[in-house]
This record gives sequence, C-alpha cells and structure tokens, in this order.
Amino acid sequence: MKQGLTSLLVLAFVAAPLQAQSADVSVPAAKQLWQMFSGYVAQSAEDMPEAKYGYKPVATVRSFGELIGHVAGSQNMLCAAALGEPAPAEDAVEKAATSKAALVAAIKASNAYCSKAYAQSDASARTAADVFGSKSTRLYALMMNASHDAEHYGNIITYLRMNGMVPPSSRGQ
Repeated sequence: MKQGLTSLLVLAFVAAPLQAQSADVSVPAAKQLWQMFSGYVAQSAEDMPEAKYGYKPVATVRSFGELIGHVAGSQNMLCAAALGEPAPAEDAVEKAATSKAALVAAIKASNAYCSKAYAQSDASARTAADVFGSKSTRLYALMMNASHDAEHYGNIITYLRMNGMVPPSSRGQ
C-alpha cells in the first residue's frame, strides 16, 4: 500500500511542474511536498553507511554518494532560480563533496537554502524566473525542485533496498 502511495506521489510530481504556471498551485502546497521528499533524501544520506557511499546498482549509474551530491547541487541551482539569484553549477556539489560527512552536510545545507525559496509568498513566486534557459516563474522552479527530489528519492529507495535497508518512507512514522 505504501509503495502504491509513493508511486502515485512520484507520478504527481512528474506532472506537477507543468501545472506550476496555473493559479491553483501554491507555494505552501509545493513546500509541503518538497519537505517530505527532501527530508527522505536527507534521512537516507544519514542512514547509508559510509562504506556504501560508493555503491552502484550497475556500473553506468551514479554511486549513492554521487546521487546525494547531485540532488544537493540541483537543489542549490533550482532554488537559486526560485529566489532570483545567480545559480551555481548543478554539478558543483557532486564534484566537490566525496565523503559521507561532506555529502550529508551538503544535502542539509541545500535544504536550508531551499527553505528560503519555499518561504516566499505566492505573489513573489509568480514572478519571472529563468529555469534551464527558459522563461518561467519562480513557482515553476520550486515545483521542478520538488519533482526532481521525488524522482531521485525513487532511485535512492532502490539503492537502500539493494543494501538490505528500509527506506525512510517505508518505516512506521
């Protein structure tokens, strides 16, 4: 049942950025979903043993550590767009942080940075933003960020399960 709910939420996030231009999507709704998935990502980063940070299910994908760095870097980039600030390189964290301690600190720092973006008003979030070279809104950047976190949390679930671990979203609350 929980897997079905999680799958449904992930599917909703994939479509959510497309609706972010609409007047019926709000920053508080985006924030609630982002907090859930960013929290799961951060908890997963803390839970995975350091010895498993180099784990890859197959050779052609990112390691667990690289995946955490990717999420942190993407959050910094998308939340900068949502705040109207210059965006850092998306792969900056992934290239710089390699230890578990550095990656856990990076995901926590990106969550703290993004919390500022999700604290803006709906009116502010409806102002223009440049997202991947296209003109959009700050709300669109927030929804892209939440969707991206959800997408990669799905990857993280696989990494955890393949290492005999229970993902945060599958644990009793």
